[in-house]
Amino acid sequence: MQFARVNSTTLCHSVVRAGGDRGWLVFVNSLGTDHRIWEPVAAALTPGWNVLTYDKRGHGLSDTGSAPYAMDDHVDDLAGLLAHLDISRAAVCGLSVGGMVALGLAARHPDRVSALILCDTGARIGDVELWNARIEAIRTRGMAAVADAVLERWFTEPFRVPDNPVFAGYRNMLMRTDPQGYAGTIAAIRDTDLTDLAGTLTVPTLCVVGEHDLVTTPAAMGELAALIGGARLEIIADAAHQPQIEQPRALARLISSFLEDAAHDE
Repeated sequence: MQFARVNSTTLCHSVVRAGGDRGWLVFVNSLGTDHRIWEPVAAALTPGWNVLTYDKRGHGLSDTGSAPYAMDDHVDDLAGLLAHLDISRAAVCGLSVGGMVALGLAARHPDRVSALILCDTGARIGDVELWNARIEAIRTRGMAAVADAVLERWFTEPFRVPDNPVFAGYRNMLMRTDPQGYAGTIAAIRDTDLTDLAGTLTVPTLCVVGEHDLVTTPAAMGELAALIGGARLEIIADAAHQPQIEQPRALARLISSFLEDAAHDE
């Protein structure tokens, strides 16, 4: 685990595996989580990748800074972190808001992105009323006001059982997220619509979604894939909004296969 000062914000990051000959693979975490959500996937990937994970501003051990944020703040942070680490080009995998960050990076810095893996995300997610209500709930009552509803969307019912220590651990992760950073990132999601930008992308793209995702549904992910020329859609069984936790090996297999195909097509 390391720290870097990027755009006047301290970002926590980790190089999971260095020295690989396949290039760089960067993971961007979702709302209310930190970079550790990617550990099971990174461990199951085909060997040879240099893997970078990091905490978005307002999450994990990164600075909260001045919230609310714009999506461009998160995109600039990722671009700045890549520059700090002298990573000129990478495949980028983002989950939920992390997928929006990845989309934004590919649109603004197409030379920096060799491939996109978009997990359980969208060019636009939710609506203004939904996000404003969540911001107000957090402002008045803290993370406990939204935790149960969020967890119901993150995971399938069989996963959400009291004697599952993994579920308990991720509930702790959500509850310990800085409310200001969480609400600040909600504002970024609320104010973002990348539909037009998504339609301009030509980078190889894999869209992945859990079959039971009620947030960014398989149908919605199909619509996103249709916007991006040549994008592929894959649905992961027995997973909801966090397939990298419920089905990490399945997601790792899809990522590895997709990146192999993308490399052969270059």
